[in-house]
Amino acid sequence: MRVYSATDVGQKRKMNQDYVFVSENPVGNLPNLFVVADGMGGHNAGDYASSHAVQTLVDEIRRDADFNPIKVIRHAIETANTEILERSHREEHLRGMGTTIVVCTVVGHYAYVANVGDSRLYVIQGEIHQVTKDHSLVQEMVRMGEIKPEEARNHPDKNIITRALGAERTVDIDFFDLKLEPDSTILMCSDGLSNMVEDSKLEEIILDQTEELPKKGEKLLKEANQNGGKDNIAVILVEPFTNEVEKC
Repeated sequence: MRVYSATDVGQKRKMNQDYVFVSENPVGNLPNLFVVADGMGGHNAGDYASSHAVQTLVDEIRRDADFNPIKVIRHAIETANTEILERSHREEHLRGMGTTIVVCTVVGHYAYVANVGDSRLYVIQGEIHQVTKDHSLVQEMVRMGEIKPEEARNHPDKNIITRALGAERTVDIDFFDLKLEPDSTILMCSDGLSNMVEDSKLEEIILDQTEELPKKGEKLLKEANQNGGKDNIAVILVEPFTNEVEKC
């Protein structure tokens, strides 16, 4: 397994409210763990929301005795949601904070994925495929047929999300599981990448066989910044089966 991860403040923001966690080694009963969170809230509240939510999630996963990856991740996200909500009610300077989250673990040849908000997970297997579905006002409009997908990218309300950790007492989580092919690459990112770089360009960079994984990650960050860098950028790239391919 090869992994690259990074966050970047972008060109317009003064503070980085994106947070990533990566572990190729076991975390609790999960064989590995990858997380992207994109915080929201004034001053340092968004920064706190994303980092504290991820740390709470990781701590819960370490303590969980269950072996079912979906149950483990669900419980951890629910605990993180409660923690962020209660902390925002207790501390005035954190009032109204929240965060998106996308979580992945690779078990054998399957990826188990959970998301809340508009941070994304893609899988690239010959071509790029967005696995998660954005919980945003604009994507709801696309799903309802009110606007076309190509209109969504530049829609004035594209940053309004419909689900986040810390927004409600109960959190509605989407889960996905998918079989990975031997040459798969997983891309997890905040909207600071997906809003700035077309999927076709993401695919082109990741499928470039002449570049190693870290260089591909750096190119993704550079592309987002060159296109305006209007938000913080978070990127995780995972090549799950690199070692297996080398052994063959």
